[in-house]
Amino acid sequence: MYSYSKLAAADPEVAAAIKGEVDRENSHLEMIASENFVSEAVMSALGSQFTNKYAEGYPGDRYYGGCQYADIVENLARDRAKELFGCEYVNVQPHAGSQANTAVQFALLKPGDTILGMSLDAGGHLSHGCVANISGRYFNVANYGVNEDGYIDYDEILKIAKEARPKLIICGASAYPRKIDFKKFREIADEVDAFLLADIAHISGLVAAGCHMSPIPYAHVTTSTTHKTLRGPRGGMIMSTNDFAVDHKIDKAIFPGLQGGPLMHVIAAKAVCYGEALKPEFKVYAQNIIDNAQALSGNLMDRGIKVFTGGTDNHLMLVDLRPLGISGKEAEDKLDEAGITCNKNAIPNDTSSRSVTGGIRLGTAALTTRGLGTADMETIAEAIKLVIVDRTTEAKNEAKRMVTELTERYPLYENVE
Repeated sequence: MYSYSKLAAADPEVAAAIKGEVDRENSHLEMIASENFVSEAVMSALGSQFTNKYAEGYPGDRYYGGCQYADIVENLARDRAKELFGCEYVNVQPHAGSQANTAVQFALLKPGDTILGMSLDAGGHLSHGCVANISGRYFNVANYGVNEDGYIDYDEILKIAKEARPKLIICGASAYPRKIDFKKFREIADEVDAFLLADIAHISGLVAAGCHMSPIPYAHVTTSTTHKTLRGPRGGMIMSTNDFAVDHKIDKAIFPGLQGGPLMHVIAAKAVCYGEALKPEFKVYAQNIIDNAQALSGNLMDRGIKVFTGGTDNHLMLVDLRPLGISGKEAEDKLDEAGITCNKNAIPNDTSSRSVTGGIRLGTAALTTRGLGTADMETIAEAIKLVIVDRTTEAKNEAKRMVTELTERYPLYENVE
């Protein structure tokens, strides 16, 4: 019913842009750590008739009529997420992870209260207190970072917390390649009588599969996106206990506090995504993500490329380009020309501007979805080395040949016409 040909006939300009994106995804190795490829089932739910439906409120308590099927699909999403993560309370309405974090902050804090979060430079997220974000403008912010080896120093965080006396501590990151000890973060939070928010946007798929410690037993509230390692539609979610969510009115912080009508087609797709993640094969997939990341980081280091912290425990790694004399921006552009998509990224203690950066961030979730394995990571590492170390026209052409061979061996989309 929702064929590309119908779109092409109705709006050829939009159809051409979509076809271009399909071709780009097919022909490039997607290595942006915050991106993944959804299943056809998830995509079908996103394109369903639920896109037509307004459903302000929550199941059983809507502000519009005709929500009986919206209630069914939202309850399915919530129940599946509870089973997947082992939690009592789930709100699946946040449009994105940033909205989930903002809602929690406004539920638990008053403007001017102090929050303690990982600095953006060290691998944190905008919504953890960056001055350019609402979290950094409405609240007093204290930051923690990483030590000289690139690891979180829990003793140092406790010291900062005792000085800053935050009301909320945020743990979780967007560019941290090592395991996070949520139990230690809760001990720090209890020491200073603070709430603990765990943002697992990047690692939620690994947490759901049991490949990373879960924050659910330790954090007062846990937030996540659904489109990274969880391999679902673009969106957010909030998890907690029933009592905490009721006491702090988390539902009301989302609606009507921050958002209006929920995106029911996205919630339907979230339900599909959670159902997929509950299947045994998802655990295999999550472990393969980590295996691929560790294989890639090892192969990069074998080629003289510096990987920050000397490896990774999850799906991503930070490549320190400073010893190579090439910026993150230049590396991002050159790799894209060779068919490898990544993003420039600041390295802790980076002196470059954020528009240039001293490094790049690489992820393996989308590669793993496509079917690539650890043996292919050696090929990718060699291609990256040809582009950012050798930097000759011949080297770039060889890298492009290697990438093309991989993308043709692991096709992503077929027969999109």
